[in-house]
Amino acid sequence: MQLPKSSRVELAPDLSICRLLNGMWQVSGAHGQINPQSAIAKMFDYLDAGFTTWDLADHYGPAEDFIGEFRRQLAATRGEQALSEVEALTKWVPRPMKMTKKLVEDNINISRRRMGVETLDLLQFHWWEYRDENYLDALKYMAELQVEGKIKHLALTNFDTEHLQIIIDSGIKIVSNQVQFSLIDRRPEVQMTQFCLEHGIKLLTYGTLGGGLLSEKYLGQPEPRGGMLNTVSLKKYKNMTDAWGDWSLLQELLAVLKQIATKHEVSIPNVAVRYILDKPAVAGVIIGARLGIAEHIENNARVFNFSLDAEDNLQIDTVLQKSRDLYQLIGDCGWEYRR
Repeated sequence: MQLPKSSRVELAPDLSICRLLNGMWQVSGAHGQINPQSAIAKMFDYLDAGFTTWDLADHYGPAEDFIGEFRRQLAATRGEQALSEVEALTKWVPRPMKMTKKLVEDNINISRRRMGVETLDLLQFHWWEYRDENYLDALKYMAELQVEGKIKHLALTNFDTEHLQIIIDSGIKIVSNQVQFSLIDRRPEVQMTQFCLEHGIKLLTYGTLGGGLLSEKYLGQPEPRGGMLNTVSLKKYKNMTDAWGDWSLLQELLAVLKQIATKHEVSIPNVAVRYILDKPAVAGVIIGARLGIAEHIENNARVFNFSLDAEDNLQIDTVLQKSRDLYQLIGDCGWEYRR
Protein backbone atom coordinates (compact mmCIF):
# COMPACT_ATOMS: atom_id res chain seq x y z
CA MET A 1 0.00 0.00 0.00
CA GLN A 2 1.35 3.39 -1.01
CA LEU A 3 -0.09 6.60 0.44
CA PRO A 4 -0.31 9.58 -1.96
CA LYS A 5 1.82 12.71 -1.62
CA SER A 6 -1.23 14.48 -0.18
CA SER A 7 -0.87 12.28 2.91
CA ARG A 8 2.12 14.32 4.07
CA VAL A 9 2.55 17.88 5.25
CA GLU A 10 5.48 20.04 6.29
CA LEU A 11 5.00 20.78 9.98
CA ALA A 12 8.26 22.72 9.87
CA PRO A 13 10.91 23.17 7.15
CA ASP A 14 12.82 20.15 8.44
CA LEU A 15 9.92 18.08 9.77
CA SER A 16 7.53 16.34 7.39
CA ILE A 17 4.77 14.25 8.95
CA CYS A 18 1.96 11.98 7.85
CA ARG A 19 -1.37 13.83 8.11
CA LEU A 20 -2.84 10.86 9.96
CA LEU A 21 -0.83 10.38 13.14
CA ASN A 22 -0.82 7.14 15.11
CA GLY A 23 -2.01 8.02 18.60
CA MET A 24 -0.36 6.13 21.44
CA TRP A 25 -2.69 7.12 24.32
CA GLN A 26 -4.21 3.70 23.64
CA VAL A 27 -1.12 1.88 24.96
CA SER A 28 -1.38 3.54 28.37
CA GLY A 29 -3.42 0.66 29.78
CA ALA A 30 -6.74 2.49 29.95
CA HIS A 31 -7.94 0.99 26.65
CA GLY A 32 -7.16 -2.67 27.34
CA GLN A 33 -3.96 -4.58 27.94
CA ILE A 34 -1.30 -4.28 25.25
CA ASN A 35 1.25 -6.99 24.55
CA PRO A 36 4.58 -5.19 23.96
CA GLN A 37 5.95 -7.71 21.45
CA SER A 38 2.86 -7.77 19.25
CA ALA A 39 2.44 -3.99 19.59
CA ILE A 40 5.94 -3.28 18.30
CA ALA A 41 5.47 -5.80 15.47
CA LYS A 42 2.34 -3.91 14.44
CA MET A 43 4.29 -0.65 14.41
CA PHE A 44 6.21 -2.02 11.43
CA ASP A 45 2.89 -2.56 9.61
CA TYR A 46 1.98 1.10 10.15
CA LEU A 47 5.38 2.24 8.93
CA ASP A 48 5.25 0.05 5.82
CA ALA A 49 1.79 1.40 4.98
CA GLY A 50 3.08 4.98 5.10
CA PHE A 51 1.78 5.92 8.56
CA THR A 52 5.17 7.05 9.80
CA THR A 53 4.23 9.58 12.50
CA TRP A 54 3.55 8.73 16.14
CA ASP A 55 1.93 10.94 18.77
CA LEU A 56 2.84 10.02 22.34
CA ALA A 57 3.62 11.46 25.77
CA ASP A 58 5.76 10.92 28.82
CA HIS A 59 2.67 9.77 30.75
CA TYR A 60 1.19 7.40 28.15
CA GLY A 61 2.42 4.34 30.00
CA PRO A 62 5.16 2.59 27.98
CA ALA A 63 4.64 4.68 24.80
CA GLU A 64 8.09 6.26 24.80
CA ASP A 65 9.66 2.88 25.57
CA PHE A 66 7.76 1.33 22.64
CA ILE A 67 9.21 3.98 20.33
CA GLY A 68 12.69 3.28 21.67
CA GLU A 69 12.40 -0.46 21.13
CA PHE A 70 10.80 0.00 17.72
CA ARG A 71 13.68 2.22 16.66
CA ARG A 72 16.21 -0.33 17.91
CA GLN A 73 14.54 -3.14 15.99
CA LEU A 74 14.14 -0.95 12.90
CA ALA A 75 17.84 -0.04 12.87
CA ALA A 76 18.86 -3.65 13.49
CA THR A 77 16.73 -5.07 10.67
CA ARG A 78 16.79 -2.29 8.08
CA GLY A 79 19.80 -0.15 8.91
CA GLU A 80 20.31 3.16 10.66
CA GLN A 81 19.09 5.08 7.60
CA ALA A 82 15.58 3.65 8.13
CA LEU A 83 15.25 5.69 11.32
CA SER A 84 14.81 8.84 9.23
CA GLU A 85 11.45 7.45 8.07
CA VAL A 86 9.93 7.69 11.56
CA GLU A 87 8.64 10.81 13.32
CA ALA A 88 7.88 10.56 17.05
CA LEU A 89 6.13 13.57 18.59
CA THR A 90 6.11 13.33 22.36
CA LYS A 91 4.75 15.52 25.16
CA TRP A 92 5.92 16.75 28.51
CA VAL A 93 3.13 17.17 31.06
CA PRO A 94 4.67 18.31 34.36
CA ARG A 95 2.92 19.11 37.60
CA PRO A 96 2.81 22.91 37.96
CA MET A 97 5.66 24.04 40.18
CA LYS A 98 8.70 26.29 40.14
CA MET A 99 10.71 25.49 37.02
CA THR A 100 14.50 25.33 36.86
CA LYS A 101 16.61 24.47 33.87
CA LYS A 102 17.83 21.34 35.63
CA LEU A 103 14.29 20.13 36.24
CA VAL A 104 13.30 20.72 32.62
CA GLU A 105 16.49 19.21 31.24
CA ASP A 106 16.26 16.13 33.48
CA ASN A 107 12.75 15.39 32.22
CA ILE A 108 13.68 15.97 28.59
CA ASN A 109 16.65 13.64 29.03
CA ILE A 110 14.33 10.91 30.33
CA SER A 111 12.25 11.11 27.15
CA ARG A 112 15.36 11.14 24.97
CA ARG A 113 16.70 8.07 26.74
CA ARG A 114 13.41 6.15 26.64
CA MET A 115 12.92 6.92 22.93
CA GLY A 116 16.53 6.28 21.98
CA VAL A 117 17.06 9.65 20.31
CA GLU A 118 19.61 12.43 20.60
CA THR A 119 17.06 15.06 19.56
CA LEU A 120 13.30 15.03 20.12
CA ASP A 121 11.52 15.70 16.81
CA LEU A 122 8.77 17.71 18.51
CA LEU A 123 8.12 18.36 22.19
CA GLN A 124 4.50 19.24 22.90
CA PHE A 125 4.08 21.00 26.24
CA HIS A 126 0.96 20.90 28.42
CA TRP A 127 0.35 22.95 31.58
CA TRP A 128 -2.55 22.34 33.94
CA GLU A 129 -2.89 25.69 35.72
CA TYR A 130 -2.72 29.04 33.94
CA ARG A 131 -2.65 30.96 37.22
CA ASP A 132 0.75 29.39 37.83
CA GLU A 133 2.87 31.31 35.35
CA ASN A 134 5.89 29.05 35.73
CA TYR A 135 4.91 27.61 32.36
CA LEU A 136 6.68 30.57 30.76
CA ASP A 137 9.92 29.66 32.54
CA ALA A 138 9.51 26.03 31.46
CA LEU A 139 9.14 27.12 27.83
CA LYS A 140 12.14 29.45 28.13
CA TYR A 141 14.32 26.58 29.33
CA MET A 142 12.95 24.29 26.61
CA ALA A 143 13.92 26.93 24.06
CA GLU A 144 17.46 26.89 25.47
CA LEU A 145 17.55 23.09 25.16
CA GLN A 146 16.35 23.52 21.59
CA VAL A 147 19.37 25.70 20.84
CA GLU A 148 21.56 23.03 22.45
CA GLY A 149 20.17 20.41 20.06
CA LYS A 150 18.11 18.30 22.45
CA ILE A 151 14.79 19.39 20.94
CA LYS A 152 14.14 20.07 17.27
CA HIS A 153 10.83 21.93 17.59
CA LEU A 154 8.58 23.22 20.39
CA ALA A 155 4.82 22.78 20.39
CA LEU A 156 1.88 22.96 22.76
CA THR A 157 -1.01 20.76 23.83
CA ASN A 158 -4.42 22.11 24.89
CA PHE A 159 -3.42 25.76 25.23
CA ASP A 160 -6.18 28.27 24.60
CA THR A 161 -5.86 31.26 22.28
CA GLU A 162 -5.27 33.79 25.06
CA HIS A 163 -2.29 31.92 26.49
CA LEU A 164 -0.96 30.99 23.08
CA GLN A 165 -0.80 34.75 22.46
CA ILE A 166 1.10 35.28 25.72
CA ILE A 167 3.63 32.62 24.74
CA ILE A 168 4.15 34.07 21.26
CA ASP A 169 4.54 37.55 22.76
CA SER A 170 7.24 36.12 25.06
CA GLY A 171 9.33 35.30 22.00
CA ILE A 172 8.85 31.52 22.08
CA LYS A 173 8.61 29.95 18.61
CA ILE A 174 5.75 27.43 18.54
CA VAL A 175 5.23 25.05 15.62
CA SER A 176 1.87 23.51 16.56
CA ASN A 177 -0.88 23.26 19.15
CA GLN A 178 -2.68 19.98 19.76
CA VAL A 179 -6.40 20.45 20.42
CA GLN A 180 -9.65 18.54 20.40
CA PHE A 181 -11.38 19.13 17.04
CA SER A 182 -14.17 17.09 15.54
CA LEU A 183 -17.66 17.27 14.08
CA ILE A 184 -18.82 17.31 17.71
CA ASP A 185 -16.28 19.81 19.04
CA ARG A 186 -15.65 22.72 16.68
CA ARG A 187 -14.40 25.18 19.28
CA PRO A 188 -11.09 25.77 17.42
CA GLU A 189 -13.07 27.57 14.71
CA VAL A 190 -14.09 30.37 17.08
CA GLN A 191 -10.65 31.91 17.77
CA MET A 192 -7.85 29.37 17.52
CA THR A 193 -7.84 28.73 13.78
CA GLN A 194 -7.51 32.38 12.78
CA PHE A 195 -4.81 33.03 15.37
CA CYS A 196 -2.80 30.06 14.12
CA LEU A 197 -3.13 31.14 10.50
CA GLU A 198 -1.86 34.61 11.39
CA HIS A 199 1.17 33.24 13.29
CA GLY A 200 2.14 30.25 11.15
CA ILE A 201 1.10 27.69 13.76
CA LYS A 202 -0.39 24.34 12.75
CA LEU A 203 -3.09 22.39 14.55
CA LEU A 204 -2.82 18.70 15.39
CA THR A 205 -6.23 17.37 16.35
CA TYR A 206 -7.47 14.57 18.56
CA GLY A 207 -10.92 13.27 19.48
CA THR A 208 -11.80 13.53 15.80
CA LEU A 209 -13.62 10.18 15.87
CA GLY A 210 -15.12 10.70 19.31
CA GLY A 211 -13.50 7.58 20.72
CA GLY A 212 -15.26 5.56 18.02
CA LEU A 213 -18.72 7.11 18.39
CA LEU A 214 -18.39 8.57 14.89
CA SER A 215 -18.48 5.18 13.19
CA GLU A 216 -20.86 2.61 11.72
CA LYS A 217 -20.74 0.72 15.01
CA TYR A 218 -23.10 3.20 16.68
CA LEU A 219 -25.39 3.99 13.74
CA GLY A 220 -28.93 2.90 14.53
CA GLN A 221 -27.91 1.59 17.95
CA PRO A 222 -29.41 2.38 21.36
CA GLU A 223 -27.55 4.85 23.52
CA PRO A 224 -24.61 3.13 25.28
CA ARG A 225 -24.44 3.43 29.03
CA GLY A 226 -22.40 2.17 31.95
CA GLY A 227 -20.27 -0.85 31.13
CA MET A 228 -20.88 -0.46 27.40
CA LEU A 229 -18.52 2.53 27.54
CA ASN A 230 -15.55 0.24 28.05
CA THR A 231 -12.64 2.56 27.24
CA VAL A 232 -11.65 5.90 28.69
CA SER A 233 -12.00 7.39 25.21
CA LEU A 234 -15.62 6.30 24.89
CA LYS A 235 -16.45 7.67 28.34
CA LYS A 236 -14.72 10.95 27.63
CA TYR A 237 -16.28 11.57 24.24
CA LYS A 238 -19.72 10.33 25.24
CA ASN A 239 -19.70 13.09 27.88
CA MET A 240 -18.63 15.58 25.22
CA THR A 241 -21.39 14.37 22.90
CA ASP A 242 -23.97 14.75 25.68
CA ALA A 243 -22.90 18.38 26.08
CA TRP A 244 -23.08 18.92 22.30
CA GLY A 245 -26.53 17.43 21.79
CA ASP A 246 -28.36 14.20 22.51
CA TRP A 247 -28.27 10.65 21.15
CA SER A 248 -30.97 11.35 18.56
CA LEU A 249 -28.95 14.23 17.12
CA LEU A 250 -25.85 12.04 16.96
CA GLN A 251 -27.94 9.44 15.11
CA GLU A 252 -29.05 12.12 12.65
CA LEU A 253 -25.40 13.07 12.09
CA LEU A 254 -24.32 9.45 11.67
CA ALA A 255 -27.07 8.86 9.11
CA VAL A 256 -25.87 11.82 7.03
CA LEU A 257 -22.24 10.70 7.35
CA LYS A 258 -23.24 7.19 6.22
CA GLN A 259 -24.99 8.60 3.16
CA ILE A 260 -21.89 10.59 2.25
CA ALA A 261 -19.60 7.66 2.97
CA THR A 262 -21.64 5.39 0.68
CA LYS A 263 -21.50 8.00 -2.07
CA HIS A 264 -17.68 8.08 -1.92
CA GLU A 265 -17.28 4.34 -1.15
CA VAL A 266 -15.56 5.03 2.16
CA SER A 267 -16.50 4.73 5.86
CA ILE A 268 -18.08 7.09 8.39
CA PRO A 269 -14.71 7.57 10.17
CA ASN A 270 -13.14 8.49 6.81
CA VAL A 271 -15.72 11.25 6.31
CA ALA A 272 -15.35 12.53 9.89
CA VAL A 273 -11.56 12.72 9.51
CA ARG A 274 -11.66 14.25 6.01
CA TYR A 275 -13.97 17.01 7.28
CA ILE A 276 -11.39 18.07 9.89
CA LEU A 277 -8.33 17.59 7.64
CA ASP A 278 -9.89 20.10 5.25
CA LYS A 279 -10.13 22.80 7.92
CA PRO A 280 -7.68 25.74 7.75
CA ALA A 281 -4.52 25.42 9.88
CA VAL A 282 -5.06 21.67 10.47
CA ALA A 283 -1.87 19.78 9.67
CA GLY A 284 -2.90 16.38 10.96
CA VAL A 285 -5.47 14.25 12.74
CA ILE A 286 -4.44 11.81 15.48
CA ILE A 287 -6.18 8.43 15.33
CA GLY A 288 -5.73 6.09 18.25
CA ALA A 289 -3.76 2.93 17.52
CA ARG A 290 -4.74 0.02 19.78
CA LEU A 291 -1.64 -1.88 18.75
CA GLY A 292 -2.19 -5.61 18.55
CA ILE A 293 -5.87 -5.27 19.52
CA ALA A 294 -7.62 -3.45 16.66
CA GLU A 295 -5.99 -2.19 13.49
CA HIS A 296 -7.62 0.06 10.88
CA ILE A 297 -4.68 0.69 8.58
CA GLU A 298 -6.38 -0.02 5.25
CA ASN A 299 -9.54 1.86 6.19
CA ASN A 300 -7.58 4.90 7.41
CA ALA A 301 -5.70 5.06 4.11
CA ARG A 302 -8.98 5.72 2.28
CA VAL A 303 -9.08 9.20 3.82
CA PHE A 304 -6.67 10.30 1.10
CA ASN A 305 -8.69 8.82 -1.78
CA PHE A 306 -11.65 11.23 -1.86
CA SER A 307 -12.74 14.80 -1.27
CA LEU A 308 -15.88 16.24 0.28
CA ASP A 309 -17.85 18.43 -2.13
CA ALA A 310 -20.03 21.45 -1.38
CA GLU A 311 -23.16 19.32 -1.13
CA ASP A 312 -21.49 17.00 1.41
CA ASN A 313 -20.40 19.90 3.59
CA LEU A 314 -23.84 21.49 3.41
CA GLN A 315 -25.51 18.27 4.54
CA ILE A 316 -23.12 17.96 7.46
CA ASP A 317 -23.35 21.60 8.50
CA THR A 318 -27.16 21.48 8.41
CA VAL A 319 -27.08 18.87 11.17
CA LEU A 320 -24.32 20.58 13.15
CA GLN A 321 -26.34 23.81 13.29
CA LYS A 322 -28.82 22.01 15.56
CA SER A 323 -26.22 21.34 18.26
CA ARG A 324 -25.34 23.32 21.36
CA ASP A 325 -22.39 25.75 21.32
CA LEU A 326 -19.53 24.02 23.17
CA TYR A 327 -17.47 27.20 23.13
CA GLN A 328 -20.17 28.91 25.20
CA LEU A 329 -20.64 25.87 27.44
CA ILE A 330 -17.00 24.93 28.06
CA GLY A 331 -14.76 27.74 26.85
CA ASP A 332 -11.86 27.83 24.42
CA CYS A 333 -9.70 24.85 23.50
CA GLY A 334 -8.44 22.92 26.52
CA TRP A 335 -10.67 24.53 29.13
CA GLU A 336 -12.26 21.16 29.94
CA TYR A 337 -8.92 20.30 31.60
CA ARG A 338 -8.86 23.42 33.75
CA ARG A 339 -12.15 23.37 35.63
